[in-house]
Amino acid sequence: MQQKGAIQIIEWEDLDKRKFYSLGVFMTLTTRITVYPASLIRTRLQVQKGKVLYSGTFDAFCKILRAEGVQGLYRGFMVNTFTLVSGQAYITTYELVRKYVSQYSPSNTVKSVVAGGAASLVAQTITVPIDVVSQQLMMQGQGEHLTRFKPKPKMVLAASKRRLTFGQTRDITVQIFAADGFRGFYRGYVASLLTYIPNSALWWPFYHFYAEQLSLLAPSECPHLILQALAGPMAAATASTITNPMDVVRARVQVEGRSSVIETFKQLLAEEGVWGMTKGLSARIISSLPTSVLIVVGYETLKRLSLRADLIETRHW
Repeated sequence: MQQKGAIQIIEWEDLDKRKFYSLGVFMTLTTRITVYPASLIRTRLQVQKGKVLYSGTFDAFCKILRAEGVQGLYRGFMVNTFTLVSGQAYITTYELVRKYVSQYSPSNTVKSVVAGGAASLVAQTITVPIDVVSQQLMMQGQGEHLTRFKPKPKMVLAASKRRLTFGQTRDITVQIFAADGFRGFYRGYVASLLTYIPNSALWWPFYHFYAEQLSLLAPSECPHLILQALAGPMAAATASTITNPMDVVRARVQVEGRSSVIETFKQLLAEEGVWGMTKGLSARIISSLPTSVLIVVGYETLKRLSLRADLIETRHW
């Protein structure tokens, strides 16, 4: 059976930027709504000592749902939506750096590694302060005893019980600033860079590699988008597994208020051994799989919908 040719990559100069950005915000928001519960579960698993709260991903999901309801799975989500800005910054940086590197190297792998790492650097600079606040909110409820900061509980008479209101974001923000100043919002910044720059730099080349390999195995009539949708989760699982130890350290530095990445790494290794480095990995992979499918299908579809009018007839999928 005849094989398809190489998967075509839509580059930055091929896009109608107005369509690209307007549709991109919607795509990013939809993705975050879908995967946020898994991100919350991952954070709680990584911060807990041993298995004092949850024995695993599914156990955490059931206990949070039972004790805190659906809203418990979305603690801190409203403040986390501000990362939409970093999402657009990531996309823009990736495409522009990829275009710049293409002047010096025709290698798709080189372009993907450099652009992915640069995009993550820019995005994390915007995201870390938001993550610091949202992760403190994620830990409220069953995990609140593991955090440094707690929002002030307020009485809601109609419900005849104590409930946290929207003021919790303000409470946490004020407490972080009072305790650590502006630097407190960038606690774990180095750990985040050491986690997400390699993760991003690995994801893109693995994604293109898996997509190309799948295209060689698939029948000629198989749409490229399906192959790309399969390649995304495969790349995410690979990159997540490689970078998870640093992600565990990052979560503890940010939530527990630690200042040393190296000391946190040593303490984690001493207390929980090598297996401590795998904490939250299953939740991370579970969250990354649908994220990758949504991102790949959404992003590749977004690029096709944003293709310049004069190029539409020249591309075949």
